[in-house]
Amino acid sequence: MIQIRLPDGSLREYNQPLSVYELAASISPALAKAAVAGRVDGVLVDCEYVIRGDARVSIVTPQEPDGLEILRRSCALILAMAVKQLYPGVQLQSGSSLGDGFFYGFSVKQSLSRSDLPLIEARMQLLAATNHSIRRQTIKPAEHLSLYRLGDFEHLTTGPHVPATKVLQAFSLDYINGKSEQRIYGTCWSCQQELDSWRAPPLVMIVSMAERQASYVQSVTEALRRSGVHVHVDLRHEKVRHKIREHGQKVPYLMVVGEKEQEGEFVSLRSGAGEDFGRMGVEAACQWLNQARSHTSV
Repeated sequence: MIQIRLPDGSLREYNQPLSVYELAASISPALAKAAVAGRVDGVLVDCEYVIRGDARVSIVTPQEPDGLEILRRSCALILAMAVKQLYPGVQLQSGSSLGDGFFYGFSVKQSLSRSDLPLIEARMQLLAATNHSIRRQTIKPAEHLSLYRLGDFEHLTTGPHVPATKVLQAFSLDYINGKSEQRIYGTCWSCQQELDSWRAPPLVMIVSMAERQASYVQSVTEALRRSGVHVHVDLRHEKVRHKIREHGQKVPYLMVVGEKEQEGEFVSLRSGAGEDFGRMGVEAACQWLNQARSHTSV
């Protein structure tokens, strides 16, 4: 007999091993439909993972941060598949979730441009609607990577991934950079309403000096959103001056995060027009931006 303890403290017993998806289905059809992964004794696993002994288990959905990150990671996978189908000569590099979205890198002989993004996004939408399954094939423990199969496409990537592409319904492609080595960036949310809300003009854009500040930027972003500030994040592998020039005329405020900001746990704030408001702690920045917003709306 297998005993499974759920997050609410209840205990369920099963007379044979079962997958995370089967556990979710035994709780409710709605939960099974929403499931994108499981957490077994604290470890994130795919929905097909088989529970063979007593364990504490929770079902992961897109309504929690881990679930949303899994959606974005899987969007990176279908982005790679879409580009490979449309441009067979490209060489795949790597991709994953990043900030509010995802990215994938490619090595190309003839550079793609921003005008190619609608075609690639349309192919991604087709792949999602076709509802391809995503299945883990093998594990390479040394690299912490698994071989996942998406339709007839296989790629080494970090898991877990969503069980099928149909849940990927609210995403878009936003940027492409580079020449022979290129990256495409997109955003992904759990539903169209969230995507539409995110698309509203932000009060502030956070720009990072480098991707190694991603975790700190994420914590700053979450603090701003909890305080009611609408914020976007630019974690692209671009020079920070380029990001500032690109966003300066589009948003009221820019927040710059680099090594010093991360180490000191503060941020550097400036207006889109270039006025420097100096460095301040994250909580102080939240208060400052909310005051600035209220004064603007009066």
